[in-house]
Amino acid sequence: MRPLKGKVSITLDSDIIQTIKDYAEEDDRSFSQYINMVLKEYISRRSRTDET
Repeated sequence: MRPLKGKVSITLDSDIIQTIKDYAEEDDRSFSQYINMVLKEYISRRSRTDET
């Protein structure tokens, strides 16, 4: 069975990294979990927008 998650490497501006770290800590999530959550929300909203 294949893993449900994969690894990626991205380059982000340092201020974005710090903001994500801060938000993740406030939400009691890891950096990776927070990015995953934000991207899922973005994709969901984008999909709804594309349907109209």
